[in-house]
Amino acid sequence: LLTAARTQYKPQHKDKEPEFVSLSEELQATNPICDHAWRIWEREIRSMDKANVHLPLIQQWGACLFVAGMELDGLSLTFTQFLKVVGLSVKQFISLVRKMDVNVDTISPKVNIALKRLENKYDVTLALYQRFVKTELWESSWTMFLLAKGTFLQMEDDLVIAFQLLLCVLEFFTKRFAPSLLLSPYKSAVSSSTLSPPTRTSRRNQGKAKTRPPEMDVQLLETLCKESDCSVDEVKNVYQMTFCAFLDSVGLSGLQGLPPLETLSKQYEELYHKNKDFDARLFLVDDETLSPSKTKVEMTPRKNLSGDDVAIPVPQTPIRAAMNSIHQLRVDLTSASDQPSSNLLAYYKNCTVDPSEEIRKRVEELGQVFVERFAQAVGQHCEGLGRKRFNLGAQLYYKVMESMLKSEEKRLSVQNFSKLLNNAAFHTSLLACALEVVMATYVGNSFKSGGFGRSSGSSDSVETDLCFPWILDVFQLPAFDFYKVIESFIKAEPTLKHDMMKHLEQCEHVIMESLAWKMDSPLFDLLKQSREEGPGEQAEPPATLNQPLHHNHTAADLYLSPVRPSRQPPATESEPPAPGTKALRSNSLSLFYKKLYRMAYLRLKTLFSHLLTSHPELEPIIWTLLQHTLQNEYELMRDRHLDQLIMSAMYAICKVKNVDLRFKTIVTAYKEMPNTNQETFKRVLIREGQYDSIIVFYNLVFMQKLKTNILQYSSPRPPPLSPIPRIPCSPYKNSPLRVPGSNNVYVSPLKSSRVSPVVMTPRSRILISIGESFGVSDEKFQKINEMVSSTDWSLKRSLDGGSAPKPLKRLRFDMDGQDEADGSKSSGESTLIQKLAEMSKFPAGFMCVCYLNCELDFLESQRYSNHHTSSCLCRVFFFFRSF
Repeated sequence: LLTAARTQYKPQHKDKEPEFVSLSEELQATNPICDHAWRIWEREIRSMDKANVHLPLIQQWGACLFVAGMELDGLSLTFTQFLKVVGLSVKQFISLVRKMDVNVDTISPKVNIALKRLENKYDVTLALYQRFVKTELWESSWTMFLLAKGTFLQMEDDLVIAFQLLLCVLEFFTKRFAPSLLLSPYKSAVSSSTLSPPTRTSRRNQGKAKTRPPEMDVQLLETLCKESDCSVDEVKNVYQMTFCAFLDSVGLSGLQGLPPLETLSKQYEELYHKNKDFDARLFLVDDETLSPSKTKVEMTPRKNLSGDDVAIPVPQTPIRAAMNSIHQLRVDLTSASDQPSSNLLAYYKNCTVDPSEEIRKRVEELGQVFVERFAQAVGQHCEGLGRKRFNLGAQLYYKVMESMLKSEEKRLSVQNFSKLLNNAAFHTSLLACALEVVMATYVGNSFKSGGFGRSSGSSDSVETDLCFPWILDVFQLPAFDFYKVIESFIKAEPTLKHDMMKHLEQCEHVIMESLAWKMDSPLFDLLKQSREEGPGEQAEPPATLNQPLHHNHTAADLYLSPVRPSRQPPATESEPPAPGTKALRSNSLSLFYKKLYRMAYLRLKTLFSHLLTSHPELEPIIWTLLQHTLQNEYELMRDRHLDQLIMSAMYAICKVKNVDLRFKTIVTAYKEMPNTNQETFKRVLIREGQYDSIIVFYNLVFMQKLKTNILQYSSPRPPPLSPIPRIPCSPYKNSPLRVPGSNNVYVSPLKSSRVSPVVMTPRSRILISIGESFGVSDEKFQKINEMVSSTDWSLKRSLDGGSAPKPLKRLRFDMDGQDEADGSKSSGESTLIQKLAEMSKFPAGFMCVCYLNCELDFLESQRYSNHHTSSCLCRVFFFFRSF
């Protein structure tokens, strides 16, 4: 029968290499898969640069067959069986498939997402195994863990929950050993309630006895958690809700001894063949298919048991990093409650309309929704974990809300925040932001494998991805509303770590580039309202682009906008405009476009630097077209991505300027940029319900809509160029920043209101206050120069002797991302540069090392506050040393 099947198989594939056909047979590929794989090879791979892919043909053909099988849902073999045939490891195979993606449509989004999930699962399992091997337990415990993880965790790439489940398995096995066989600290941790191995009689009667849930050895479990810096309460919850349910489902609930390996292996074998992924049992034998091609994750060493006090450095493994982040979050929330504090209740009572009951009901309802969706994503027995994570989010929600209200009270000298505290969008967004911080702490600072929420399609499968923007979908919260709270949230929560601030900043970027442009986004209503006001009423006039990005808007301003004009006092309880009066410009829309323009220009500039450095004159033209599109043809952004417009604008201008730049080249460069996803250029909305590549979008949509405008750039009288945006430093950075042009000058946030004299040098205890009402900065810098030029300093130089004067290099002080030669600095900034430059006149032979430690709003003074001159402090330390 097999010979007959092969005879029938081969004539259909006369156009293919015999070795390719033989490999297809060995991989049990159907005729359609074989044909599709050969087309991929012929059309895309055969002509590839050999330097890019230098693996044997069998491995390249195998990758083509895998891609074809994934696209046609026709794979018969498991992933491990597939790797065994082609002779590659997981990492090598995934790397090969990505190298094969040379054109826009070589690898479909479906295959790309499947590979990403497979890679994530492999990385998590590898990290767990590297932690597991330190326990020196055997095959049965690892197999039981894999079976439990695959059976009861829908989201197998959740490192934290999987590790908590692993600790439950280790407790289950460890307590079944005699204490004399265990090492410290587990030997002493095994309590007297440890189950002893069953007798022959108990084995004989085991099937007749009524099953009962296994007894948890609390002391042992606490020891395991302590050794791993893991939350005991959460692990207990996993044990009681998930692990016990698993034991019951596989008939091990009443087991007194060690479970037989044969039973566990048989059940895992069935699961492994059903999922068709890799066989994680092969980690135990160092199988080459599971060997990481890159450097292995460093294992955490054992503690120093030599008795001395020498500390052993602990490498930051993925598990330890996750546990440390979770522990730090819990420490930061130690004093917080998941109920309103007395201060918050006082703010509630000061409101015209008391919001207490509405806030309580909203938190309760959203909590129920969150727990249900969490259980759907992770596993139906994980409701308890979902509740614990929500409670952490509620603690952070109330903590940040109180901090925001205190800041508003100080800023506005009012205590009645009735409109803000009765605004449902504000509360839902604030709670969502708090929960995003919690979820990102647990699952890592990552985004959906579908591409930062950029996927335009939907999946019929159960949602198993808790990364952003999952929380927006859970609460049915428009991304545009969520964006309004991010910056205020960061400012109001000083304990946020740098990586979490960067994560929230990335969330803001994802919203501006795609999520805010979803079909039903309120952003389009604001834009429509802005356009109805007439051509002069734009979301943000282009003339403001070359001005610093400054605003003093808080979350209250943005959520209550547009009921308040931008130039009137921002009283939180201001009244809406009277009927018949002109509508006021939306603060939220204006700020959104300010940030959008700057982000778009940075994206364009980055891509431009990879492709068109030999044509610098094109950059302002491409930017003008892009800015015109965002301002006047914003409907092109509906259900699309900002980068799609950037690539299309670049291609269009190169076309009319007769510069040879192909879309394939643009896409290749785009893939190398950070935080990009292939679906952005592979799956673009063409018309309702129809998606295609970026090239089709350009031809059928972008070019058709903007043809007249594009052609103007080839005429003798092209449109005027849009101003280039001034790019500020990120408002979310809190580490010292080196001033461009000098290795001597750094700027960092001021941690306290005043500088302690202890940290200053004895000879230069000088505190400079810039912008306060008494005196001006010119006079103070003049005093510095006079002091430095005094005889006291000259005497020091004369005593030390030395060579001729060596003038200092001119310091270039970059306050807003611009070079000082552009002439766009404000007068205050220019004065500062000039005064710093005057330091080159200091006495000969001395080097001035200037360290400026400023409040962050000094750097972003015109970005955050119109009253920055009264709130900015700057410390300048001068250290003089003889050459």
